[in-house]
Amino acid sequence: MAALSENSQAPDFTLPAADGKQVRLADALKNGPVLLTFFKISCPTCQYGMPFLDRLGKQLAGSAAKMFAISQDTPADTERFNAEFRFESPELFDAEDEQYPVSNAYGITHVPTAFLIEPDGRIAYKMESWSKSDVERIAQKLAADPPFQPGEDVLPFRPG
Repeated sequence: MAALSENSQAPDFTLPAADGKQVRLADALKNGPVLLTFFKISCPTCQYGMPFLDRLGKQLAGSAAKMFAISQDTPADTERFNAEFRFESPELFDAEDEQYPVSNAYGITHVPTAFLIEPDGRIAYKMESWSKSDVERIAQKLAADPPFQPGEDVLPFRPG
């Protein structure tokens, strides 16, 4: 099963956040677009790309847009990832013991996979694996700057 395509309707879901609260996609979309990025802490491509996406997420603070990283690992394991990679964006947890229901609903076959979802629930953009140009397009759609620092050597593509 392939990941959901652009222009398709994003499945609604409710997942636990790191603070223990439940987050429902439909509620988050009431304020503006939402960027969802599915990842696994053991994935080298996620370890490479998630810090860049964290920078992008920090730019969204104070705007109507939101970003959630959806971990396919436990909160405790994800917290170690956060400390190692200085990742601070809001995280939700798709439970392995429940067979990753949200990841499966979105057709995730590899990570990272990101979906930019418009307030109407339509998937406006999808990124599978790591692509610098895709991150630049997502930033542009969110009216944000690309999350790359001047002089930083950023890989154009890295498979997930």
